[in-house]
Amino acid sequence: MKIVIGGASGMLGSALARELRQRGHEVVRLTRREPSTADESQWDPYAGLVDLDLIGSADVVVNLAGAPLIGNPHSQKWAAAVRTSRVTTTRVLAEAISKCGRLPTYLAGNGISFYGDRGAEVLTESAASRGDGLLTSVTRDWQEAAQPAADAGARVCVLRTAPVLDRNSAPLKQLLPLFKLGLGAKLGDGRQYFPVISRRDWVDAVVFLAEGDGVSGPVNLCCPETPTNAEFTQALARAVHRPAFLPAPAFVLRPAAGRMAPELLGSVNARPQALLDAGFEFRDPDVASVIAAGMASPRP
Repeated sequence: MKIVIGGASGMLGSALARELRQRGHEVVRLTRREPSTADESQWDPYAGLVDLDLIGSADVVVNLAGAPLIGNPHSQKWAAAVRTSRVTTTRVLAEAISKCGRLPTYLAGNGISFYGDRGAEVLTESAASRGDGLLTSVTRDWQEAAQPAADAGARVCVLRTAPVLDRNSAPLKQLLPLFKLGLGAKLGDGRQYFPVISRRDWVDAVVFLAEGDGVSGPVNLCCPETPTNAEFTQALARAVHRPAFLPAPAFVLRPAAGRMAPELLGSVNARPQALLDAGFEFRDPDVASVIAAGMASPRP
């Protein structure tokens, strides 16, 4: 198959491209700079420019582009970049797909924050979005931006991705030094559910969606057994053989985290029901195995 990827230079995009090539697929990476290799194609999503012939020749288009979530949560500029970068790139590719005579599958990046703070409620892909947290709001606009491709009749999978635990990227890269010093702490009361996924399961799941045609619509990319924040904290502390007794009180976190406070203190008890129903098998089904895989993951 021929697969076009936006956001291929990031941790997930590069891992996905590598796996797809190893499986014999042709991968073309969209880049905003002048192409330097034959497997690159230049695009300018903010000008609405992408090679329509390339999109029309693809079997699958994947969009993972977006500004980093690590930034100043009190900054309006950062918040605008988080939203605009995701919505704009997703919409440009969706509209390009809608103009093709032969419609490729569209795997559109998104986030598990779509559901909002829902306590212990089990959240499968059919659950609605609630709340007005920054990332919850962004994911709604992000999903809507993929609609032109679906309206045209393309198979669209919305990749509602949980935090990917990998030693090469946040959050694990940021947390490991603290936990190794014995400074690990549960956030608030720790009872909030915190969905996670390993990099290898994320890559395997997206390849599964690309190579098959039995799944469409929203897809939760998270491990089947969602931990609470307290369970995650204890699992990571055990993995580095350090205690984690310190609490991080909610009243301290809320003002410090600003717009990202709902991501730290909100509860999303998500289940990857669409993948499980389709027969996908997770290598890392729980938080302990996800952390172990993340700590053992190869360098990019």
